[in-house]
Amino acid sequence: MALLSRAMASVTKPTTLHLHNLIRCMSNVPENTVYGGPKTQNPNQRVTLTHLKQKHRKGEPITMVTAYDYPSAVHLDTAGIDICLVGDSAAMVVHGYDTTLPITLDEMLVHCRSVARGAKTPLLVGDLPFGTYESSTRQAVDTAVRVLKEGGMDAIKLEGGSPSRITAAKAIVEAGIAVMGHVGLTPQAISVLGGFRPQGKNVASAVKVVETALALQEAGCFSVVLECVPAPVAAAATSALRIPTIGIGAGPFCSGQVLVYHDLLGMMQHPHHAKVTPKFCKQFARVGDVINKALSEYKEEVTNGSFPGPSHTPYKINAADVDGFLTELQRLGLEKAASAAATAAEKIETVELHVGGSPIHN
Repeated sequence: MALLSRAMASVTKPTTLHLHNLIRCMSNVPENTVYGGPKTQNPNQRVTLTHLKQKHRKGEPITMVTAYDYPSAVHLDTAGIDICLVGDSAAMVVHGYDTTLPITLDEMLVHCRSVARGAKTPLLVGDLPFGTYESSTRQAVDTAVRVLKEGGMDAIKLEGGSPSRITAAKAIVEAGIAVMGHVGLTPQAISVLGGFRPQGKNVASAVKVVETALALQEAGCFSVVLECVPAPVAAAATSALRIPTIGIGAGPFCSGQVLVYHDLLGMMQHPHHAKVTPKFCKQFARVGDVINKALSEYKEEVTNGSFPGPSHTPYKINAADVDGFLTELQRLGLEKAASAAATAAEKIETVELHVGGSPIHN
């Protein structure tokens, strides 16, 4: 304090700004943050677990949508979606695989970082891809840490309710990382499920869904996804749990709903996606048809020469500079290039006179 007093006394009529800069220079702590790494949640901007708990307590439905890149993340942000899931479904809807199994952690991290740059408001949840958390609790924690530190996520999601995966969930929570569970149809387990098959359709399977959800809650999960289970089973699980359930193909009795971005937008209007589009998904738009129409029109206009026209050829060169340019080309022995430039200048001027009445030179 004595040092600070002497330093302050040596400044003639110190201003607030001068004092602020002086104190800042005397500290080894950065001005805007105490430590590096992922940005902390801003409760005045980012949806947090506290917000979700409040919505759940009030009975307000929670919205969740997947995103895989910056543009989709910005769209979710603009729409005010509560949770943005960077799902391993990217393997299918972005990379074109038939299952979620092939996508790697490094690929998922690229998607996570892109989404984190675009979605400033939703809670960001990153999927742990197949093969990155099953071997041991150490592997699970290490992977989860990377998803937060390198991917910029706020939480992680993992699939299944086997004892080893519940143990993994518990270890990740104890490491200080929020975990979302996932029961019912777990796409990473299609090898043992015999494909993408709904779960909970008989007594034993239905009870297992509820028991698994309860086990994930006890492991510390803040929420559980219920995928492809009958509505009564989802209702039972939702009633039994103290944490929110997020349904996907599980009916209307969950605490919230999630859909895949491309599915709900009707973006992928082609045969490959048609065979993997789930029956439970409502298409709130047919964006794929709009995209296909736009691309077809683009191809047609380029082919018939109507694009680019004058309004999309904005950069001009005045007549005097055109003449000088032609002279230089001829001096360089580029007669063919000079002829092409002269013809282009003449055509552009003719079109501009026809369309706008007079050529515009900038």
